[in-house]
Amino acid sequence: MSSTNQITNNILMVRPANFGFNAETAQNNAFQTNDGSLTPEQISKTAKDEFDNLVKNLRDAGVNVIVIEDTDEPVKSDAVFPNNWISFHADGRIITYPMFSPIRRQERRDDVIESLKEQFDIKDRIQMETAEAQDIFLEGTGSMIFDRPNKIVYACISVRTNPSLLEEFCRLTGYKQVAFGSFDQNGLEIYHTNVMMAVGEDFAVICLDSITDIKERNHVTETLESTGKEIIDISLDQMNAFAGNMLQVKNGQGDTFLVMSETAFNSLTESQINRIKKYTQIIHSPIPVIETYGGGSVRCMMAEVFLPPKVG
Repeated sequence: MSSTNQITNNILMVRPANFGFNAETAQNNAFQTNDGSLTPEQISKTAKDEFDNLVKNLRDAGVNVIVIEDTDEPVKSDAVFPNNWISFHADGRIITYPMFSPIRRQERRDDVIESLKEQFDIKDRIQMETAEAQDIFLEGTGSMIFDRPNKIVYACISVRTNPSLLEEFCRLTGYKQVAFGSFDQNGLEIYHTNVMMAVGEDFAVICLDSITDIKERNHVTETLESTGKEIIDISLDQMNAFAGNMLQVKNGQGDTFLVMSETAFNSLTESQINRIKKYTQIIHSPIPVIETYGGGSVRCMMAEVFLPPKVG
């Protein structure tokens, strides 16, 4: 096992200017709902409040949150989910990714990358988004769950997670892939891996029932166990409540936290909560509007920054 850390104290988040329902992403995101109960203005304002509350909860725990303000133009309904367009790595590389929704491609911002150069040592940028010209996609840490110390990437294949791009990512980074199919109770592909599993330092929260191929399920289970992870299995109903969309982070003192939404927390059993608390504290925050209209939860809102800090 390498000295690479699995979790970080540096989290980048984008405060949404125009959060709302995206009909393009709803084509293959079964977690999205547009129930018409709120006006677009109410949705946008409430999303900002939910975002600010989550940032406060993280900062109160001592986590370093780098908040980037979304730009008013062009309108980007999903800018609150930056983990799909960029990832930051401990070797100083950043990777930008191809995204399914043309509207979402406008979220990639060079000025965000430039602003991070003031604090962090960025050595190289790999631009995988050129694959959009071939209509194939790999949506960052939505598509891929990293076990960074063991250099393993878990990925459920879907329209948003292309097998050939996953292979290309592994070639570029030296990661080994564990790829599989994952499906909801209606037999629909799970659109992003990070809604059905999360990998922490010593544990993994995962909906094993969604992996319908027994051989693939066994391979995922065996790989997690062989790397020392306790498996905390969640049900399909809990997955639908975003209980797989979690992220473990730490603060400057080394205290660790599993961050999840209030919806996810309320879906967990007492036994599951106690198993998580063996390893880490829990932060949960209410984001019902972001979850309902965006189809993503707290993990999607956080892009982990593993870049080396600038010296001097």
